[in-house]
Amino acid sequence: MLGVLVNSVAVILGGLIGLIFKSKISDKVSKPVMIGLGVCVLYIGISGSLEGENVLIAITAIVLGIITGTVLNIDDNINKLANKVEQKFKKENSVESLSEGFVTATLLFCIGAMTITGSIQAGLVNDNSILITKSILDFVSAIMLAASLGRGVLLSSISLLFTQGLLVILSSVIAPYINDSLINEITCVGSLIIILIGTNLMGITKVKVADFLPAIIYTPVIYYLSNFIINLFN
Repeated sequence: MLGVLVNSVAVILGGLIGLIFKSKISDKVSKPVMIGLGVCVLYIGISGSLEGENVLIAITAIVLGIITGTVLNIDDNINKLANKVEQKFKKENSVESLSEGFVTATLLFCIGAMTITGSIQAGLVNDNSILITKSILDFVSAIMLAASLGRGVLLSSISLLFTQGLLVILSSVIAPYINDSLINEITCVGSLIIILIGTNLMGITKVKVADFLPAIIYTPVIYYLSNFIINLFN
């Protein structure tokens, strides 16, 4: 769990630094920085998406995931929850959106190749190297996100602690059922979602990214089902 704790602390420290220097960073600077950060996120997403070995698994998972997410209205419900918290802490006449910072940072920090592989590696062989590396990237990202989106970024550290902590714990339980191919497929689908975060950060799209989250859950189900069908006819 060391890597998880380090990652969460990195987000908090980065967020605090971003908030401290927020007033000194003008929109003229912050907007291009957010676009630059979006480009970096796109790179991370595209790189991870190439890990997939079966494009049909990714397509099926994404389609089923967005259908499920839309029906369950996941993105709007997350925003409603964040907005309730926001109303309790938002200062009068403040234009800062707590929910935007929380949702954007949570999706960025909690989804993707390094989160999945790093947490699983930490849980299986007690190797925190990937999570430590991720902590450095998240630290820099948290500074820029907090400077642009505000205090909601700090709250994402709670989501990060819970998500990665849960993955580390579960990895020891599901270890006998995990192989490199499955990890690659999950990484691929998670990275495709990361790409959407990147386009949102750049202002190209306004996609409800959280609605795609069920795709990650569908991925192992589709993976094992496809393998079962293939073995059945071989």
